[in-house]
Amino acid sequence: MLDGIVWFFVNIAQAFVNFGYAVTHPASWLAWSDKENLARFIYYGGSVEFFFVVFTGFLVLTGVGMWKRAVLWGAVRVLETFANGLGRLVAWVGLIMVLQQIMIVFLQRIFRVSSIELAPMGYGFARDLSWWSEELKLYNAMIICLAVSYTFVQGGHVRVDLVYSGVRHRTKKLIDMFGALFFMMPMAVLIWLFAWYFMWRHLVVPNPSATTTLDRLLMQSRAMRWNVETTSFSPNGFDAYFLFKVLMVVFAGMVFLHAIAVFYRSYLGFVEGEEADTRHLDKDTLGEGDEAFEGTH
Repeated sequence: MLDGIVWFFVNIAQAFVNFGYAVTHPASWLAWSDKENLARFIYYGGSVEFFFVVFTGFLVLTGVGMWKRAVLWGAVRVLETFANGLGRLVAWVGLIMVLQQIMIVFLQRIFRVSSIELAPMGYGFARDLSWWSEELKLYNAMIICLAVSYTFVQGGHVRVDLVYSGVRHRTKKLIDMFGALFFMMPMAVLIWLFAWYFMWRHLVVPNPSATTTLDRLLMQSRAMRWNVETTSFSPNGFDAYFLFKVLMVVFAGMVFLHAIAVFYRSYLGFVEGEEADTRHLDKDTLGEGDEAFEGTH
């Protein structure tokens, strides 16, 4: 027990050193022309050291924010603005997905076209219709992974309410803080740890794993080369499935960041009262009719 506590606080203290080194020596992990730097990036991206850098940053920001609540409001506004902005941008992917599906149906069933060629700025890009058809899965994955935080801000996720609606406001905020801290954040961390190495196993060889030590990765870096996954589940089908692995990592990062926003907004609601629930909250509406409908309830 004592060893675990010492390990925890030692890693928090070491996080300041690791963060300072990473900021002052960016070439040691960003200059991927040197394969050892790429190996370091792969290792530290799913490491205990990286987790404690992020966790310590959260602790510092929380401590400063409890002293100056304006800092917490600033963090909430930045994180929610980012979630809303990205979500509203990605929402257009849904329109592209529908239009592309209509185009595929017409070209395949009516005009009997077998491929589509695009040539933006003189660069030709020709793929079979089956490729474009399978690519629709990527659009769907983008909407799910990149609009997850936006949907949370807008209150669009399904909630199973057993006790929440019947308790007082401050109790609701405690439930929200507990959920963000002990459900959202750990879930996002677990997905990140699995998705990080799952992604890199489809980008480079030799395949890295979560159990590989830094020294072993550095030794493997001598033979490391890019091997981006280009397999397809069908002949002439979509061959960029590595993008789904990238989206899994992005999804985990966005959920973790938004868990911070949920925790801070819940804390501010707990301290400042019910008026804090809607302060700086940018929610979409359907227009005057929607507002009128809400006013009747």
